[in-house]
Amino acid sequence: MTATPAERAAPARGARLPDRADPLPLWAQVCADLRRRIEGDEFAAGFPGELTLTEEYEVSRHTIREALRVLRGEGVLRSHRGRPTIVEPAVYRQSLGTLSSLFDSVAAQGALPRSDVLRQATTVNASVASELGLPADAEFVVIERLRFADDEPIAHDVSWLPASLARPILDRDLSRSALYAQLHDVGVVIDAGTERVTAERAPRHIAELLGLSPDDPVLLLERRATAQGSPAEWRETHVRADRFSLEARWNAVGATLTATAEGVEP
Repeated sequence: MTATPAERAAPARGARLPDRADPLPLWAQVCADLRRRIEGDEFAAGFPGELTLTEEYEVSRHTIREALRVLRGEGVLRSHRGRPTIVEPAVYRQSLGTLSSLFDSVAAQGALPRSDVLRQATTVNASVASELGLPADAEFVVIERLRFADDEPIAHDVSWLPASLARPILDRDLSRSALYAQLHDVGVVIDAGTERVTAERAPRHIAELLGLSPDDPVLLLERRATAQGSPAEWRETHVRADRFSLEARWNAVGATLTATAEGVEP
């Protein structure tokens, strides 16, 4: 029976036997093929045991164990004595101290970023105005988004931007583009700011949006941004602690470490 064009285009599933004439070690070939199958979501129902894998790849148990050891070292797999091996979910990395956005970070790691825009309107908020040093009755554009990576919710954020700067983006589609890119398009360049990160238990409404239990951990990122020295944004982002890591570059020149009591700004 001749395969259809769709079937011919679809990537093959199942184990690809290692080539014993290839100079690449058998364990490395198996390791690479397991990565392919993991990325293809072949093990959603559970990762196979060593014996099953030796039969699938027609190699020794030692070869399988070496391939699995490497994958565990890479953080792709997790296993404990007496428990089945599981595939670790992807962890998305975000750089601190840069203007790199969540949208860009997810895209850079090969996932498809998108947002459900839950709110995009004008409002007033005395608390946010205080954070930005603006009058209590200052008008803001508020943008609330549920952020996805490959259709999995990973973060929820709310941005408040002075309406005098952000009103032109009120009718922009923010479902598949970065907020800062849209601001740049209307002449607002976010160029500096501060960010504070704290860990907390997921608030109930955040847990529901992110598919978590109320006691699951999340990271709260609070960002104050400026554009040419003027207040430009206050943002609160809750990200899934199990799917996100925060990274920072540092050097010894001019480095400072400040201890801060809970609830007290440095």
